[in-house]
Amino acid sequence: MTEWLQKPWPWYVAGPLIGLMVPLLLLIGNKRLGISSSLRHICAACLPAKIPFFQYNWKKEAWNLFLVAGVLIGGYVAANFLSSHEPVLVNEKLLSELQQYGITNHDGLVPTDIFNWPALLTIKGLLLMVAGGFLVGFGTRYAGGCTSGHSIMGLSNLQLSSLIATCSFMAGGFIMANLIMPFILKL
Repeated sequence: MTEWLQKPWPWYVAGPLIGLMVPLLLLIGNKRLGISSSLRHICAACLPAKIPFFQYNWKKEAWNLFLVAGVLIGGYVAANFLSSHEPVLVNEKLLSELQQYGITNHDGLVPTDIFNWPALLTIKGLLLMVAGGFLVGFGTRYAGGCTSGHSIMGLSNLQLSSLIATCSFMAGGFIMANLIMPFILKL
């Protein structure tokens, strides 16, 4: 019965389900889909400092915090109760490319040779996690939203700025994966 829940859904099912969130949010409460703004709401709720960026009525956007909580809970339920626990199939070409950089251990999609606590304290780990996290956060703020906000919500509303942001996100991902990441992995 639950076998269909334990396997990845094809793009032509999962994609439209995600896409249907756009009209659903607009019809239910004239809300916009996006995750990155939730960090601002959390900071506005928790920081008593008089920082102008966090001085707004975050309570009217509290629904967004419930959305993020639902994403986290849904991910936990899916990983722990709806997963088949079979190894994730990774393309052999990618595995051989990673072996060239000395990455031989992976747990599903995560190369455990790179993503672990001791590796975080190396130059490579700091570049990948800390500098990479900073750049993602900076880019999200600079673009006025994250990939889910621009690529799902903005494009469906035919916003030119979201088209430019989505193209920039994709170009940055291609450049990182093909030009910068190989250099970092050689460190």
